[in-house]
Amino acid sequence: MAVPKRRTSRSRTRSRKAQWKATPVPMVRIRVDGEERLVPARLRKAYERGLLR
Repeated sequence: MAVPKRRTSRSRTRSRKAQWKATPVPMVRIRVDGEERLVPARLRKAYERGLLR
């Protein structure tokens, strides 16, 4: 297993972590059973098939 040669400083670690940002999930509007819903794009087919409510 790879082992780092030196300890990473706290400020270096935290500044690297600060660069990471979550991206918002793309949402789409669909009509299910006559009502319009805002659902994640990945789950669109599941909602249309009735697998999710």
